[in-house]
Amino acid sequence: MGLKPLLYWGLFALSLATSTRSFATQPATVPNGKAIFNRSCAVCHRPESGTRAPLPTVLHEMTQEAILRTLETGAMRAQGAMLTPVEREAVARYLGKPNAAPPKAGNNPCVPRTPWNEKESTWNGWSSSSDNSRFQPTVAAGLSHLKVSRLRLKWAFGFPNDSAINSQPTVFAGHLFVGSEDGAVYSLSAPRGCTDWTFKALATVRTAPVVDPVARLVFFGDVNGNVYAVQAETGQLIWRRRADPHPAAKITGAPILIADRLYVPVSSSEEGWADNPRYPCCTFRGGVTAFEARTGRALWETHTIPEAPHRTGVNRAGVPTWGPSGGAVWSPPTVDLKRHAIYVGTGNSYSGPPSPYTDAVVAFDMRTGRMLWSQQLIGGDLWNGGCVVKETANCPPDSGPDYDFGSPPILRSLGNGRRLLVIGQKSGVIHALDPDRQGKIVWRVRIGRGGPFGGIEWGGGADQTLAYFPLSDWQPSKSDEGGGLFALRIATGDKVWYAPPPKPACVKLPGCNPALIAPVTVIPGVVFSGSQDGHLRAYDARNGRLLWDFDTLRRFETVNAIAARGGSFMSIAPIVANGMLFVEPGYGMIRGTVLLAFSVDGK
Repeated sequence: MGLKPLLYWGLFALSLATSTRSFATQPATVPNGKAIFNRSCAVCHRPESGTRAPLPTVLHEMTQEAILRTLETGAMRAQGAMLTPVEREAVARYLGKPNAAPPKAGNNPCVPRTPWNEKESTWNGWSSSSDNSRFQPTVAAGLSHLKVSRLRLKWAFGFPNDSAINSQPTVFAGHLFVGSEDGAVYSLSAPRGCTDWTFKALATVRTAPVVDPVARLVFFGDVNGNVYAVQAETGQLIWRRRADPHPAAKITGAPILIADRLYVPVSSSEEGWADNPRYPCCTFRGGVTAFEARTGRALWETHTIPEAPHRTGVNRAGVPTWGPSGGAVWSPPTVDLKRHAIYVGTGNSYSGPPSPYTDAVVAFDMRTGRMLWSQQLIGGDLWNGGCVVKETANCPPDSGPDYDFGSPPILRSLGNGRRLLVIGQKSGVIHALDPDRQGKIVWRVRIGRGGPFGGIEWGGGADQTLAYFPLSDWQPSKSDEGGGLFALRIATGDKVWYAPPPKPACVKLPGCNPALIAPVTVIPGVVFSGSQDGHLRAYDARNGRLLWDFDTLRRFETVNAIAARGGSFMSIAPIVANGMLFVEPGYGMIRGTVLLAFSVDGK
């Protein structure tokens, strides 16, 4: 990417890096935090903004410490850099609740420690298999169509220092591994919910952890672009590496482990940083980095946009502009052992010139990282955070529609040697590509109108014959509209059934809506789908009939005595293994801080 873009970013961020402070020292004159928020922040925290920024009602439930941490070192650090330290504190005081005392409970250690039992079934990573179908067979699931209606809450775990949660758990050898907003990664007993160990990462962990059963290592990434390997039985750090040197790089998609190689997808915060007219937009390019799993040695790093960014001019504020950029990989790679390839879905372009590798499915050689082919599904999609703020200096001309891929392709065999990659897009369109013919388009089906919050955001699932896709299509101006679950025949794209969303019971609660943004989970005969209204539902895979419904919008008694409640389902779906179902409702328009474990009759 060259040194100049990093130099511009370094100058931009210098004030933040050299002036971080705590609440211990208060200025003689306290600025008006409400006025600062309304001037600098509120435009992105309105329902109609088209962003995923939490509403003010959600922010008021966070602690002052959590808000300040977000502005200084978290997801909003670029926006925080535009404020002085005193102004950041004022915003945190206005928005947040007083900092709570350290929790008196929360450890709940496992006595005795959870045994390592590899005979138990697993759900290892974002999907239970590397084809990203999110399908768990009956034996591994330990749960059948007939027993789903008997699912009852077995235990709940509260996250002590978080205001939201966004890391899907992994189940392996009787343990449940899960990350959190404050960077804590937990190893819990899957049957009991007690804690075996806690590891503290440097930043929020959004990825699903991945376990190496031979070396007994657990891998995950954080939102500052770091990748970790810790010992699975103790939580001891083995190695930590950056997946990409760009300062905006972050890891949101789960890594994939194949033999002794760990493949890590790289996404970015730079799209949001561009809302600052003084930021030189943009130089990040999405990609995948391969590591030697046991040592952390980088084997190769490849970008979704082959062309390095170059200076393209100045924005309307007179700040240098750069491009091409974008093509973030938000979700885990899909593995094709037949062709020794991995496939990723890419995000939109951040800045011009528009790249033919954005809003695309891209194939890379697993051994070398060489790009094998790319199939763009929408061209010319340039968009960044500068398009939703008052000072739009960084917003590209003719911007939009921001129809990137947030989900991975699903690889499925049709028999007779035929295979398809099936992937949903925010445009509301589902695409099927032929991986054996350079990604040639086989069919396309529109199931929704699309938009900033969908059509299809974080992905679908599939069994052997049908693919199941949740639809968002929520509009902030119509809080009771949107949603629905579709079943399509994989071979042809024909619609088999549609299950409309029930009307939300929480419709008067800010942020409540029926959108289905979260990915689905499939076991034989059953599709699980979570909604923005906080409901987790199970549908009959044959006809879409509702089998089971659980409302998470309430407070729960937790095994670690931490106050916790449920919230929206956005980027996390349940996982199923050994007769138990685990899920975290709490990321999206309604925040939550609880991990729920269900079993048949709660036993």
